[in-house]
Amino acid sequence: MILVTGGTGLIGSHLLFHLVKNGKKVRASYRNQNSINRVSKIFGYYVDNPSDLLEEITWVKADITDITSLHELFQDVEYVYHCAALISFDPNDYNALVKTNIEGTANVVNICLEHNIKKLCYVSSIAAIGSSTKAKEVTEDNEWNDMNVSVYGLTKHDAELEVWRGSQEGLAVVIVNPGVVIGPGFWKSGSGTFFTYASKVKKSFLPGGTGFVTVSDVTHAMVNLMDSEVEKERFILVNENLSYQQLFQKIAPKLGVKAPTKKVSFLALEFFWRWDWLRNKLLGKRRRLTKNMTKGLYKVEKYSSEKIKKTVSFEFENLESIIDFCCEKFKNQK
Repeated sequence: MILVTGGTGLIGSHLLFHLVKNGKKVRASYRNQNSINRVSKIFGYYVDNPSDLLEEITWVKADITDITSLHELFQDVEYVYHCAALISFDPNDYNALVKTNIEGTANVVNICLEHNIKKLCYVSSIAAIGSSTKAKEVTEDNEWNDMNVSVYGLTKHDAELEVWRGSQEGLAVVIVNPGVVIGPGFWKSGSGTFFTYASKVKKSFLPGGTGFVTVSDVTHAMVNLMDSEVEKERFILVNENLSYQQLFQKIAPKLGVKAPTKKVSFLALEFFWRWDWLRNKLLGKRRRLTKNMTKGLYKVEKYSSEKIKKTVSFEFENLESIIDFCCEKFKNQK
């Protein structure tokens, strides 16, 4: 039996599709029924009979922050993909991020040890690796420092420490550090907002850039690593390093609109994060841009995926192919 935590998210839902499509016996955690309906929608992007595949999954309602709810989830499980996480870059959500990303991961690791799980694959993030220095690409051996790191990155880094602690106690583990994951279905969050923003024919784009990866490459890499004898290793997953301008130049034409052409100035960004901070303090509004996020926009971060290519002979697909696919599905939603 294979367990997928966070099976209703972008990575989790695509991982479930890949597993059940290949005849694997799968169990997945969920928080509410609406999230399962969303998984059915994701399956429907790829097959005409999503409900048939959905019925192959054993769904268990569970919360990784509640260790008592995890025992049923782990019964008779041999392999675990831990995809569940809270994603937020708002400093006001720090305690919630700690609860889900760090304490929740610690709970998963502890239950894995208790149930003698054969192998755990943890989905981390490039946000947990740190920034490039002196124009060099970031690798898995990058020295960690928390300068200009988001609260999300901080908690994902600390969650990795829980996974490494589990490996020291005898649990076989692998960690993947995906870049910004491009995939269909979540148009109001994460990478989906790039498609929504481009469709509105906006004129401005943010400076800087980062590493991007297709959701199918993330799921394939995870499965390859779990099926291999590799353990106690982490792997950056990035198809291409792009500026945000370059990304919009790939998305906009496929949506039949003009790409944004005006780069937001650093002066405007420095003003906005301060105004955003004041707005939060006075009116209690959610943060949209922090100081650390602003500093991260001053350059295009570049990440290397050479390690996974060499370790398991992994080949990344063409990023534009999934962008084309996402644009097609996005237009069909309207």
